[in-house]
Amino acid sequence: MLQAVDISKTFRTGDQEVAALAGVDLSIQDGEFMSLVGPSGCGKTTLLRIMDGLTEPSGGRIVFNGVEQRGVSRDMAFVFQDINLLPWRSVVENVEIGLQARGLSKEERRRRALDTLGLVGLESVADRPPYTLSGGMQQRVGVARALAIQPKVLLMDEPFVHLDNFTRETLQIELARLWRRLGLTIVFVTHDVDEAIFLSDRIALFQTSPGRISDVVSVELPHPRWEFNVRGHPRAIALRERIIDELHVRRQVLV
Repeated sequence: MLQAVDISKTFRTGDQEVAALAGVDLSIQDGEFMSLVGPSGCGKTTLLRIMDGLTEPSGGRIVFNGVEQRGVSRDMAFVFQDINLLPWRSVVENVEIGLQARGLSKEERRRRALDTLGLVGLESVADRPPYTLSGGMQQRVGVARALAIQPKVLLMDEPFVHLDNFTRETLQIELARLWRRLGLTIVFVTHDVDEAIFLSDRIALFQTSPGRISDVVSVELPHPRWEFNVRGHPRAIALRERIIDELHVRRQVLV
């Protein structure tokens, strides 16, 4: 289980302090897909970075399987919005980056990187430079780079936000299949309510000023969801309306 316990984060800008997060509590079960949804500036990405140890909280703690996390966790991998692949390295060499700090031999790094590229359907482009790939393929490389270290938790910060709708929907299906195949725990930041409903077991709704969780809702739809029209399902329609109404109403109250 991954737990955020009373997490707060304050940033200083000049002479002012800005509370990005306050009193955030969230428990995520092993193998669960949890999405974080809310308006810009509500602290979703900040919480994700705190979970991975990339950002220090001002208060509270992150606990994974009963152990408080300090520093960057070896059990978690982060997929950023901007993949930032190294153009002078081949695709497979980019995937190997996260493995270099694990003390693996060159042969083992290459084997694991190629195996992971196979998981995302890119083994045929392993030796190509990343700038020759489409945006969707580059995003797959970013996912492969994270999966190569064999994490227990995958933290994803709006990984599909820059893609066209067709590519985005394709990668949503591929991610859902990988999640079910590998049994990962995934924490996924998005502004897209439909994306969250399609992918998630539960959705945490965030509010601003300061960032906090106002509600956690369950997505009571069967898996695998790519086998039926999720958007047209009555439960999905009702849940979408509930989420949008709740975010909108709470935002109006704050204003």
